[in-house]
Amino acid sequence: MKKVFLIGFVLSLILSCKEKSQPVKVSPAFYFWKSNSGLGETESKHLKDLNVHKLYVKLFEVDYNDVQGNFPYEKNKLSSYELRDLDSVKIIPTIFIRNGIFQYNDEKKLDKLADDIVFLIDKYHKDDYGDKEVLFEYDEIQIDCDWTKTTKDKYFYLLKKIKSLSGKKLSCTLRLYPYKYPDIMGVPPVDRAMLMCYNLIKPLSEKGKNSILDIEELKKYLNHKTEYQLPLDVALPVFYWSQLYQNNQFVSLLQLTTKEVQSFAKNVKPLWYEVQNDTTINYSTYLKAGDQIKSEEISTTQLQEAIAVIKENVVFDGETTISLFDLKKGTFKQFSNEEISSIYSAFNK
Repeated sequence: MKKVFLIGFVLSLILSCKEKSQPVKVSPAFYFWKSNSGLGETESKHLKDLNVHKLYVKLFEVDYNDVQGNFPYEKNKLSSYELRDLDSVKIIPTIFIRNGIFQYNDEKKLDKLADDIVFLIDKYHKDDYGDKEVLFEYDEIQIDCDWTKTTKDKYFYLLKKIKSLSGKKLSCTLRLYPYKYPDIMGVPPVDRAMLMCYNLIKPLSEKGKNSILDIEELKKYLNHKTEYQLPLDVALPVFYWSQLYQNNQFVSLLQLTTKEVQSFAKNVKPLWYEVQNDTTINYSTYLKAGDQIKSEEISTTQLQEAIAVIKENVVFDGETTISLFDLKKGTFKQFSNEEISSIYSAFNK
């Protein structure tokens, strides 16, 4: 009896050790999502100082209209000048595809779209002058799309075509709903998936919660240890925004920190501020006294809480990319380099 008890005790110890979150070998990364804009010296310096290994650069977005069919817009094209000091940073071309396009596309049109996407990526990784010098080498393409149950078949078909035509590794973004319910949403035919651990709530739907990152909402999707059918990377938010409301109607997003909002508005309840006097922002946005602003941003404490939930419930395989959204000057209004580093290193502990 004692021997049986001892064996059971040892087995329970082994199992409990296995269930504990294991340190992850981290490849630090950022997203660069700013449209019609290049990398500035400030952003490049932060990438070097933080020893960032990867940069997911949105090259363009894809939408559809009756006149043009599928068309690219919100384009970005890096220059050799911007990349001159970033030899150690791997560029991953990233394409955002609006889910709504699939209702207008059959397989023949998707074949053409896949060919156009691969062609444009190849075009964008070279300069526009002379002998078309290669700006950056790449061995991976990432596709960002909020697919649904009704569009998954066409989306997965497009992914297969892009991978086949490009000959590159292919990754895609993965929201938490399809991560939790792969039997409903399917598993995309790619090499890796980027688990997007933010924007869990529609910005205008729940006015009392932070739509960028709400820990309780995160726990609804990450509530038990799950091994997904693809190797996973993780994306976390380091951005902020403020929602402007006039007469209780949403007007626009303002790129203002909470501290900036506090300079002209009074805190009336958690996350919410009221404009005290007529104010002009950046000579372009006019605010009236009484306008409401919901200011949302993320703290390092919230991010560390999110990381603890992720490590406890997500199974990682080998080296994992931890990518922060997104790279711009405003990011470093909110976070110091030390705080950014602590986000990456938290996965190693």
